[in-house]
Amino acid sequence: MPSTILIVDDDPHIRQLLVFAFGKAGLDTVEAVDGEDALTQVERQRPDLVILDINMPRMDGLEVCRRLRAQDDVPIFFLSSRDDEIDRVLGIELGGDDYVVKPFSPREVVARSMAILRRTAAKPPAIENVGIMRHGLLSLDTESWSAHWQQTDVSLTVTEFTILRTLLAMPARIFSRDQIIDRFRGPGFALTDRTVDSHVRNLRRKFAEVGGVDLIETRAGIGYRLGACNGMAPPP
Repeated sequence: MPSTILIVDDDPHIRQLLVFAFGKAGLDTVEAVDGEDALTQVERQRPDLVILDINMPRMDGLEVCRRLRAQDDVPIFFLSSRDDEIDRVLGIELGGDDYVVKPFSPREVVARSMAILRRTAAKPPAIENVGIMRHGLLSLDTESWSAHWQQTDVSLTVTEFTILRTLLAMPARIFSRDQIIDRFRGPGFALTDRTVDSHVRNLRRKFAEVGGVDLIETRAGIGYRLGACNGMAPPP
């Protein structure tokens, strides 16, 4: 059976464009005109992916995402009318899987949506609980899903924790974005290269606030690896 895409936007022209584009790709679509309608349609239709506008009347897309994530792991693709970093990062923090900024190419939305659907269709790997993992001043407890810098607790989302655990498991290895993405399988873990970068920025910011200025290194043109985690800023 073809996948079903719920398109949530108060602009009928945008809904029409996306319905046509997804239809050409062989996917079924359902429409919602605002946030409250979206929640109703998710319950009724059980879509495989939600295309969700951020700026809508009655209930914005971020609040819709909060409510969905409290009870559902359906992948969420954000549409934003503002090229605003806060909206993008907050959306990803809440559990969004990808985003585009208006005006956008319907073909790009379909292509990125298809990539999300392929990843969510893959079987999730077993997650091994290995107890406490340490590197320098960083420690992760994989059973309680908690992170610490020295003795200070650092609150992480599930996605942030999983990225950090991936790097910590092989601290000498440089992971490309694709290799990090490959560690995520199943609903709610449909990462893209752009969202990996946003999660890494969030991790760096959170740990820098408690002294972890050398948490993750960027290797230009390659990807990321775990930093020295000794609390000393790397040389410029």
